Formats: sequence, C-alpha cells, structure tokens
Amino acid sequence: MPITPVKTLVANAKAGIETVQPSAAQAAAGSGDALLVDLRDPRELAREGRIPGAFHAPRGMIEFWIDPASPYFKPALATGQKLIFFCASGWRSALTVKTLTDMGATNICEMDGGFGNWRSQGLPVEAPEQKT
Repeated sequence: MPITPVKTLVANAKAGIETVQPSAAQAAAGSGDALLVDLRDPRELAREGRIPGAFHAPRGMIEFWIDPASPYFKPALATGQKLIFFCASGWRSALTVKTLTDMGATNICEMDGGFGNWRSQGLPVEAPEQKT
C-alpha cells in the first residue's frame, strides 16, 4: 500500500480546522485573548528569530505538553486563552491542530502561512540571538 503524501495529510487537516490570518492572530494575542504557540525547532528560532511573546512548544512534544495527565504537561497551555499554533509555513501547525482536536482539545487554531507569512506581512519579529 502506498504512503499517503504529506501534502494530502495537510490538505485534509486544513479542511477540518480553523485557520486565522497573522493580523488576527496578532490582535488576539495583543488583547490577551490568545496565546501564540511556536512549533518550530530550536534551530529555526535561532536562525529566523521569534514572534514576541510567543510560547515555544516543539512539535515533537506538543501532545505531551497539552495533556493534563502527562508528566510533561505545561500549564501555560491551559490558561483558557485560545491557542494559535504556527510553524514555518503552516504544514506542521495544521497537522498539530488536527491531532490536538482528535485528542479533544478545543479553542485552538492555526495561523495561515506560519512564521513566514507573519514576517512577510511586516509584523514584529525578535531578531535571532547573535552567536559570540
């Protein structure tokens, strides 16, 4: 049986989840109604920078960090704020939101186009730390 292409998985995920534009994500986070959750790998943050105030939750740990029964649970993800997930371009965030929805999580969505779209719209980015 052939493997399902990742593009198909992402398209199927996006069909069943909420996606918000970067400007709406910025407004929701700025008002305190939402928490931006950065799924990118630490190397991406070091290379590309960060969205100010975003909570970093590496993609490989998010299921464990959001589950209150997990020994790895992170209370920052259970404040009642809407969680707006993003990655570099929107593929990992779409799969994440689909998976977390399947786990029973609510009040979650993904940001359209991820960090790349945020940056291309001229929204604030903290520069990466310079290596010394």
